[in-house]
Amino acid sequence: MKFSLTWLKDHLETAAALEAISAKLNAIGLEVEGIENPADKLGGFKVARVLTAAPHPNADKLQVLTVDAGEAAPLQVVCGAPNARAGMIGVLGLAGAIVPGGGFELKKSAIRGVESNGMMCSVRELELGDEHDGIIELPADAPVGTPFADYHGADPVFDVAITPNRPDCMGVYGIARDLAAAGLGTLKPIAAQAVPGSFPCPIPIRTDDAESCPAFYGRVIRGVTNGPSPKWIQDRLISAGQRPISALVDITNYVMLAYGRPAHAYDLSKLSGAIFARRAKDGETCLALNGKEYTLTSDMTVIADDNGVHDIAGIMGGEHSGCCDQTTDVLLEVAYFDPVRIGNTGRALNLTSDARQRFERGVDPVFLDAGLAILTDLIVSICGGEPSELIRAGEAPTTPKLVKYDPAMAESLGGVAIPEAQQRATLSALGFTADAAWTVTVPSWRPDVDGAPDLVEEVVRIHGLDNVASVALPRAEGVARPTATAEQQQERKLRRAAAALGLNEAVTWSFISEREAEAVGGGTWVLQNPISEDMKVMRPSLLPGLLSAVQRNMDRGASSVRLFEIGRRYLADAEHPTLVLVLAGNKAARSWQHGKAAAFDAFDAKALCLELLREMGAPVDNLMVMGLVDSGQGNHYHPGQSATLRLGPKTVVASFGMVHPATLKAFDIDGPVAVAGIHLDALPAKMPGSFARAAYAPPALQAVTRDFAFLVDAALPAGDLVRAVKGCDKANVVGVRLFDRFEMPDGKLSLAIEVTLQPGEKSFDEAELKAIAERVTSAAAKLGAVLRG
Repeated sequence: MKFSLTWLKDHLETAAALEAISAKLNAIGLEVEGIENPADKLGGFKVARVLTAAPHPNADKLQVLTVDAGEAAPLQVVCGAPNARAGMIGVLGLAGAIVPGGGFELKKSAIRGVESNGMMCSVRELELGDEHDGIIELPADAPVGTPFADYHGADPVFDVAITPNRPDCMGVYGIARDLAAAGLGTLKPIAAQAVPGSFPCPIPIRTDDAESCPAFYGRVIRGVTNGPSPKWIQDRLISAGQRPISALVDITNYVMLAYGRPAHAYDLSKLSGAIFARRAKDGETCLALNGKEYTLTSDMTVIADDNGVHDIAGIMGGEHSGCCDQTTDVLLEVAYFDPVRIGNTGRALNLTSDARQRFERGVDPVFLDAGLAILTDLIVSICGGEPSELIRAGEAPTTPKLVKYDPAMAESLGGVAIPEAQQRATLSALGFTADAAWTVTVPSWRPDVDGAPDLVEEVVRIHGLDNVASVALPRAEGVARPTATAEQQQERKLRRAAAALGLNEAVTWSFISEREAEAVGGGTWVLQNPISEDMKVMRPSLLPGLLSAVQRNMDRGASSVRLFEIGRRYLADAEHPTLVLVLAGNKAARSWQHGKAAAFDAFDAKALCLELLREMGAPVDNLMVMGLVDSGQGNHYHPGQSATLRLGPKTVVASFGMVHPATLKAFDIDGPVAVAGIHLDALPAKMPGSFARAAYAPPALQAVTRDFAFLVDAALPAGDLVRAVKGCDKANVVGVRLFDRFEMPDGKLSLAIEVTLQPGEKSFDEAELKAIAERVTSAAAKLGAVLRG
């Protein structure tokens, strides 16, 4: 919110310097984002008198002026303004000055062969308004040679960030109230004198939607003259970043920005019959003041007459019923709208405005009469006219809110002891009233205050957050205990292990777009009010974020992408901690040794997945490799090139494979991508024990290896054979490794495994080795495997 220092002083009697006001605003929680001093933009411009004006010898529409700017000698300036003439006083920009309206630097130059030492400036060029038909004309007594910034009285402008919970500070008066409560001056009372009507209101006013518009006040002012608003109003609107339009429009904008009270003025001649608030009909349209047409639904509130919709209630007026220069009779409308309804309508239409910002935060429901009185008084005094009697349709929710407060909470909750008398004075200055038993009545302009902690915040922030002493938290004696949970420690260990394996950690958004969610099966949790359509769904998988990262890196020339992320998936039952890794591009660059570059495949993802599981202490040797048919993993894996790792037939602890081509297309990725995911919450909890590793005791005797080749059905997973052989003699078989796979002409597979045997107290003899070999072949035979001859 922007406002000038002069505008602030309209409501606050203070002699405080600019810096002191800025510091106090920050101290009480109203963050000053910047202070703009227009004088800085007007450096290099002076009040100057035109001494002579002669036609340009080489251009019909230019004149050659001699100008007195208080310099030692008059300056020659070429000017094309039609009102430039000898004797007038204007504003001269000297060489080296930056023109605010154009951003360019003035230089000495020749214009059509005649030297020009500056430029006589228009209102628009100095960003003082929109007028640009001629140069600025100053009064005859303007002091020649004076810097124009000093003559004009440039007014510093504050830019203050108002948090959503402070609708009372969406007007300059509310900010002045806070500063006065903080001791920086005296708050001036609002001069809202009721203006009596001289005739009955000629147009019926009512509300047909009491839920969304419980109060709708209005009156007619006839015989007004609409034209430019006074300079003092224009100056204040310009300081707030508003463009002055006309007196009637500027007055409503001024009251909104000064007191946080939106209002609207209709041209009475453009209305037909009664004016009323009602629900829109599905499919109705409204051409708004921004020139866009909006299609409405029955969930939205509108202001309409007998012919149709004129306004999107509480957000924006209609183009066809607004005031213009020919307006002579005006209908003033001041209403109270339900904040939730206004917010929902604005989001549905993707339409924002100054009025919406105030209504959806909550305007003061008691300020209806006072707001209408201020508007009426300003219009009558500036535009003339005769007001009608006031019509009040409905009633705003004005029941006061009561909060039980204990002054001791300032110390117990706020951390600072403040005398009760000071707390009472602070609350009173902010508009609260407290009885002897500390039952506090909340003012109507503070919908954000709901309980005693909110009152503590008010008292402490006005007292000064800088006055709250820093106090260390109590600490137990001795060595501090670890604060990380077992889950956090596991995740830290996984991060180190993944980085050691050559993976780079990524951190992606927990919210994704609906399109990205659909690419991995759709999301359960969808936000109704997302900050962006790209962040609307709570991610059901970490894969979309990582694939987007792959796409960005590959588009920027990366030849190999190895990423992992540890985060949460949000499913219908709960959120699930998960690790996902992606491998894209080249596993190995092309070289003279290996020829072409090698791409990642599903087995690379599987190998990394097993290594990470092993680091976590998972029983890797007991894992079963099974397909994705009934695992509920979604369809983002490539069929036939993916699988799951399970503890038993039902507990899926991980999945791996190649990403489905359709999923890659959805993320605009060219080339294969391997992926693996570990379900951290599916792993069995580790048994408590010593953090130290067992002492390493190498075997006394050398291990023995034996090779076996089996013929098996093509459908038999090799992992099943390896696991069966490893479990046939746990006392002696310490390792089994598949080292060859060969497809036979008859469709069978030849799987060759290396079995490692570890003797204990003595070496194996032939009989023991034969017995072990028989146990190996017997275990394989149970799977249909036949030893090759």
